[in-house]
Amino acid sequence: MTLRIGNASGFYGDRFDAMREMLTGGELDVLTGDYLAELTMLILGRDRLKDPGAGYARTFLRQLEECLGLAHDRGVRLVTNAGGLNPAGLADAVRELAARLGIPVRIAHVEGDDLTRAHPGSLAAHAYLGGFGIAACLRAGAEVVITGRVTDAALVSGPAAAHFGWQPDAYDRLAGAVVAGHVLECGAQATGGNYAFFGDLEPRRLHRPGFPLAELHEDGTAVITKHPGTGGVVDVGTVTAQLLYETGGARYAGPDVTARLDTVRLTQDGPDRVRIEGVRGEAPPPELKVGRNRLGGFRNEVTFVLTGLDIEDKAALVRAQMTDALAKSPPAETRWDLVRTDRPDAPTEETASALLRLVVRDQDPEAVGRTLSGAAVELALASYPGFHVLAPPGKGAPYGVFEDVYVPHGAVDHVAVLHDGRRVRVPPAHDTLVLDEAPQPPLPEPLAPTGPTRRAPLGRVAGARSGDKGGNANVGVWARTDDAWRWLALTLTVDLFRELLPETAELPVTRHVLPNLRALNFVVEGILGEGVAAQHRFDPQAKALGEWLRSRHLDIPEALL
Repeated sequence: MTLRIGNASGFYGDRFDAMREMLTGGELDVLTGDYLAELTMLILGRDRLKDPGAGYARTFLRQLEECLGLAHDRGVRLVTNAGGLNPAGLADAVRELAARLGIPVRIAHVEGDDLTRAHPGSLAAHAYLGGFGIAACLRAGAEVVITGRVTDAALVSGPAAAHFGWQPDAYDRLAGAVVAGHVLECGAQATGGNYAFFGDLEPRRLHRPGFPLAELHEDGTAVITKHPGTGGVVDVGTVTAQLLYETGGARYAGPDVTARLDTVRLTQDGPDRVRIEGVRGEAPPPELKVGRNRLGGFRNEVTFVLTGLDIEDKAALVRAQMTDALAKSPPAETRWDLVRTDRPDAPTEETASALLRLVVRDQDPEAVGRTLSGAAVELALASYPGFHVLAPPGKGAPYGVFEDVYVPHGAVDHVAVLHDGRRVRVPPAHDTLVLDEAPQPPLPEPLAPTGPTRRAPLGRVAGARSGDKGGNANVGVWARTDDAWRWLALTLTVDLFRELLPETAELPVTRHVLPNLRALNFVVEGILGEGVAAQHRFDPQAKALGEWLRSRHLDIPEALL
């Protein structure tokens, strides 16, 4: 008995047509959509300040205009976290839509994640719920299930638990579904999107990657694939890359189960088919994660363009001038970054130019608004030769801060609101296990002497994918052959990682070894400051941190190149 679960959205703003493509492209039992991220919750929170009836992903509702009838006719159940901060509001809106379209569809929702009132000063504080509220809705006959903040993988583990009748202590089976859900959650990232070795794939297949689906089995194993004829690629590499995305150590904790990533085994099961098996699960931790979003203050920025000769001196001059101009009312936080995009004897003005970025933050919008813009504009005829900016600074804009806090399972009133209005309480986890680091596995035997080495980019022998979790970032690095893995595991230490990425030199860095995946996962604490909404650095979500690492040069055995 196989359950086919597809994905049609990896974030709020993903490909609009994906829902129709997934419903018409092949067989499905359940179609999921992930619309939430840390930044999305902040955006929805600000929407709700303007309109108390808002707070959900309106894109989902627009997609249903043309797809609700399709799903109903084909017997495909829809499960989504598009409810955001207001799942009940979105459920009501879907009911109104269904009535207008004349589609007799049963709609349920899950609530209880909203803990904002218990966290004063928060714009939005929401617990990450598990999948058993979703399961309760589906078991009662719902055709559309709308949630607020659940774990991304719960969109898959919930339907699997409902379909196969799994109980909360079926940890290995639940862990298998969680791993499959983690692969699906980011949509086309599992089918070749954002893939390190994209150059090895047929270019035309990457123009429009299809969205992934999982064939789940009662024992918790799964096969990741996609609809026939759709673009993209599903192979061990694309699935490995997504498994490493936004994870930490070998224990991948959730509200229902802790999945052991060090037990995952991947095998190619045919064209565009990757089998996931061997996943072990443990009881979940005793506390639930709560994502707390609050307004951190106001920020503004201006980027000065420095062209030609004497770049460092020009930067020093304008920096001193701006410091003097802001001295009477200096912002609480000031950050300067000089980005040397310039080249000597450049053939174009743009390639002859460097960028000097000034970012200011303060609780007072005036301190980062008119004060900054006035100081920058007044230098237009009184600073370095060739003075100009990418864009004049405007008013200070509010920025958000994301924080993780933790509460006991019992602090959350997890409720499934069924299609007939009945409210079913979902009990908290009965058994829990304190989350400790998994023991580090033994490293592989070193490579035999392989002859000469050559200075080359790490990315010639290793893939990488990186992402954000609050203020931290992870960089997952994997090898495609056993020999490359033996070299990588013994070479890429924390010290070398810091050397290759100097921005991490003074930050806590932890290395996790995942031999089954031939992978190392590095977690860098604090590199993203107060989270993506605070825009602490050039790449605020660390999306390209892994690609920077792959571009760095080191001595690599020629036999691996």
